[in-house]
Amino acid sequence: MASKAGVDVDFIEELKLRRWARENYIPNDNRPCDLHPIILEEMTRKDVEFTSGDISPSYAAAVA
Repeated sequence: MASKAGVDVDFIEELKLRRWARENYIPNDNRPCDLHPIILEEMTRKDVEFTSGDISPSYAAAVA
């Protein structure tokens, strides 16, 4: 899983950051820009999932 963010982290650390980003999702309007680039990238991916409807409604309600 190579990151487009251009930050050198090992594979396990990247997975941890991505999981943290999904579990601690912050909407784009409230998201601080000083988060780790991988976290920002994963939260942006989740934004796209919300807008495209790629996640189940029950999961979306649980996260909101």
